Amino acid sequence: MSPTVNSQNEEILKLLTVLPLDIQKVLKDSPDLPSIVEVVLDLGRPAEARFAKRTMLLHGTVNQGDIDYVTARIGSFSADNRAGIEATLHRISAMRNRVGKIIGLTCRIGRAIYGTNDIIQDVIESGKNLLFMGPPGIGKTTKLREAARVLSDKFNRRVIVVDTSNEIAGDGDIPHPGIGKARRMQVAAPELQHRVMIEAVENHMPEVIIVDEIGTEAEALACRTIAERGVQLIGTAHGNTLDNIISNPTLSDLAGGIQSVILGDEEAKRRRTQKAVLERKAPPTFEIAIEIRERDTFAIYQDVAKAVDSLLRGREPQPEVRVRTAGGKIEVVQKPKEEQPEPTDKEIAKAAKEKDKGPLQIYPFGINAGTIERALRVMQLPAVVAKEMDEADVVLTTKSKARPGTKVMVMADAHNLPVHVIKKNVSTQINKFLRYYFRAEEKGTAEEQAMREVEDAISQVRNIKKSVDLNPQNAYVRRLQHQKVDAAKMHSESVGEEPKRRLRIYP
Repeated sequence: MSPTVNSQNEEILKLLTVLPLDIQKVLKDSPDLPSIVEVVLDLGRPAEARFAKRTMLLHGTVNQGDIDYVTARIGSFSADNRAGIEATLHRISAMRNRVGKIIGLTCRIGRAIYGTNDIIQDVIESGKNLLFMGPPGIGKTTKLREAARVLSDKFNRRVIVVDTSNEIAGDGDIPHPGIGKARRMQVAAPELQHRVMIEAVENHMPEVIIVDEIGTEAEALACRTIAERGVQLIGTAHGNTLDNIISNPTLSDLAGGIQSVILGDEEAKRRRTQKAVLERKAPPTFEIAIEIRERDTFAIYQDVAKAVDSLLRGREPQPEVRVRTAGGKIEVVQKPKEEQPEPTDKEIAKAAKEKDKGPLQIYPFGINAGTIERALRVMQLPAVVAKEMDEADVVLTTKSKARPGTKVMVMADAHNLPVHVIKKNVSTQINKFLRYYFRAEEKGTAEEQAMREVEDAISQVRNIKKSVDLNPQNAYVRRLQHQKVDAAKMHSESVGEEPKRRLRIYP
């Protein structure tokens, strides 16, 4: 067994020692103890141990004595109801009743995992401000801890960790060795984090500041202040994607902030857009952003400013995507897309002339683009969904959005595009429009089409990880579709009432 594994097992045992004796015994005998994630103690319920791949209910129910046993053996709870165990990364979070009495505990295992940043080592060493994003539990705090250790030990940089909940460097006055030679400043209460960030810069001359869970306007402002003083900032924010950060009024300043701008007539015409548009207000606080999509999958925006500008203009930026394979090899599975300059008037005119040569470009407004794409594939029609109105040949919208003077009608008129209207944003109406527009009978029998549709929907569900509804079918065809879904090892059910009863496929 490697030294790293041994040290992790020792840290797990340190958490077990604060648990009631009967729970300790059961967990120590568990074969998958090394993969334990957390232990939950709720008053009047069985204790629950959560492992990486299973959950185990422990015998008996938790009483107040069990909860008091644990709280007497750990550090004091801070204002955010979190405590820890001296010299470990474990976190114990409390639930209280209305009078403040602790009636539940979540004991989460903290692990110092070394070498996880090799996949983004060049980004961390760049000296640029770096923001991590991703869902809870994906490993953002682990990345911060490893960054602190590498920058302080390997590069001898003056690193200060602003540790609000003691998650980065552990509980107690002596920080966990996982942060290397980095210094740690603790925060008395979560609402004071922004003050400690500024204090770190003013009093201790750091070259790098590391901060977890940026979530308030005051913290976002503190980040900008630190960045303007030439200190490298590495942090995490409450958001899964860069788009989440931009859409959050509290945190949008991290990406440069958003403002509404009124364009002149000529500029609006050149851009082929409406006069009121959203633009980035200032340079981003964080020059690089990383979305941790899975534990070993990272989407890296090397230039946040360009990525934000693309998003505000309705274009999807393409970040660099790196993965660590099962064999430990690091691979770039998607290279970043170079941003194209704004087209000239001549290029716009040329594109307009050539547009008729390709498939019909349908711009959906208030219409589900995925439903249109699936219908086009199933019906095998020569058309695609346009991502921007600039690329479109026709606009498809609903009756409720097509009243004179509405946004879509004004935009379509400005682009000189025909607008086609359906009653509702439902697949049956979309299919009816496509059959009418292309003046063609559907290819193949109804049964063949239904089977093509289920094959396409299975692929779509796998990609978007969300349920998809098919078009209504009779009971016989639905049974064939169910069999197809079962063969793909996915789940489906029939929903709705006849004659609109249909299949719903789940991820």
